[in-house]
Amino acid sequence: MEEPVRKQFPDGDALLGIDLRRVPGQPQRPLHAVGPDGTTPPRASSTAWEGRYRAWVIGADVFAVLLVIGAAALLILRVTGRPYFLHASGTALAVLCALPFNRAWSQEVLGEGAEEFRRLGRGLAHAAVVVALAGLVFGALDVQPWVFGAVPLIGLIALPQRYALRQVLHRFRNNNGTCMLPVMAAGAPGTVRELIERTRADAHVGWRVEAVCTAEGQGEAGTGAVGGIAVAGRLEEVADQVRRGGYRVVAVTADPYWTPRRLQQLAWDLEGTGAELVVAPVLMEIAGPRLNVSGVLGMPLLRVSAPAFTGGRRILKEIFDRTCAALGLLLISPVLLTIALAVKLGDRGPVFYRQRRVGRDGRSFMMIKFRTMVVNADRVRGELLGANEGAGPLFKMRRDPRVTKVGMILRRYSLDELPQLFNVLGGTMSLVGPRPPLPEETEAYEPAVRRRLLVKPGITGLWQVSGRSDLTWEESVRLDLRYVEDWSLALDMVILWKTARAVVGGRGAY
Repeated sequence: MEEPVRKQFPDGDALLGIDLRRVPGQPQRPLHAVGPDGTTPPRASSTAWEGRYRAWVIGADVFAVLLVIGAAALLILRVTGRPYFLHASGTALAVLCALPFNRAWSQEVLGEGAEEFRRLGRGLAHAAVVVALAGLVFGALDVQPWVFGAVPLIGLIALPQRYALRQVLHRFRNNNGTCMLPVMAAGAPGTVRELIERTRADAHVGWRVEAVCTAEGQGEAGTGAVGGIAVAGRLEEVADQVRRGGYRVVAVTADPYWTPRRLQQLAWDLEGTGAELVVAPVLMEIAGPRLNVSGVLGMPLLRVSAPAFTGGRRILKEIFDRTCAALGLLLISPVLLTIALAVKLGDRGPVFYRQRRVGRDGRSFMMIKFRTMVVNADRVRGELLGANEGAGPLFKMRRDPRVTKVGMILRRYSLDELPQLFNVLGGTMSLVGPRPPLPEETEAYEPAVRRRLLVKPGITGLWQVSGRSDLTWEESVRLDLRYVEDWSLALDMVILWKTARAVVGGRGAY
């Protein structure tokens, strides 16, 4: 069992030229948590890095604004001979006001999730509208270059800057265990353990559970710890422990103790501590745009909207998919021809491999891939079932003898999947979605797993950027269902970007 005390973590060294210690932050409380045995663990690591990281993000956004506006002003001055000072300063002011107005610099969204990029895009869109309206009101009808040129270009620079900063932050967390938020978990031992395991598996999120409170002040099997984390006290003592320990997040998990009245009292007791109260809903895998909190009859209610399988957003996704597929096929046509030639010369067999897969609403279609196996691979499969390394109904082998030499290279970098762009163009697949299953797989699906078939399968998806073939069957299903429930255009963009990184690294592919 781990030592039931907190460990002191420094803020970390400079990485990629960015030193998170350069900007001063707030000092940490000098108080400590007290365990049930009377011991006093060291205080939590300082969260002053939050202010420093936020300062870096704001500085990067301001740099993007000044760079683009300055370059645009100089270019227009050279072309027209007019300075357009008011246009330039007005556009810069509109952007720098719209971003904080849309909470694009809010500390709670920086460094994790697609919401940060959604708010950035929303802020820039609002700035463009303000500039356009100002041009109409004041008769400056020559604002088009600023609305349709400067503002989008700011986004094209600010977004990768933010992504680069996020990668620095994630590397600190994954490699050094620094820049983490100290968390107090409060709930039943079983639900607390699940939270601890998830925070350990996804360190880049930035949560580190450092103390636990349970109903009886006991850990698992009568011990003083849950998942190796010391139990600091009972649930009624959470606020006191937070004041002593300086925890940044109080994560409340399911337990019969938590009634609405007690949660409300806990929220009151945490006022002034600087701790953020987070309540894990029963719907653990539903998040993002489908969850909204609203007040009805004086009661806070968690509204869960239905998944969007049709409607305007799906039409936009359809247009986006087919447009990108057409452009992609046009741009990579020389690559496709080269790969086709390599496959053909490898063993004189067919270039493409067509396989029946199950798509949206259970309709089958023929999926196209570059052939990576010997011609009679399907007939040989029965002889290799004993060496199957795949999870659940999947058949996978790390060293499949049926794979050709050319096929090994294609699989390593997922080049064999490029012809699936023809499926996307034809409407049977999407760029992003659940993994396209085989008919025999769907026959063994449980009712919950069949929800994967409510949307089109994708060339890539959450499963692709989270481990690919290294995932267990349960993890693959959980990620696919999460995508079905929480789909958004912003999430698609994040997945596509992460897919490029995963493919270049060849991670989890075989």
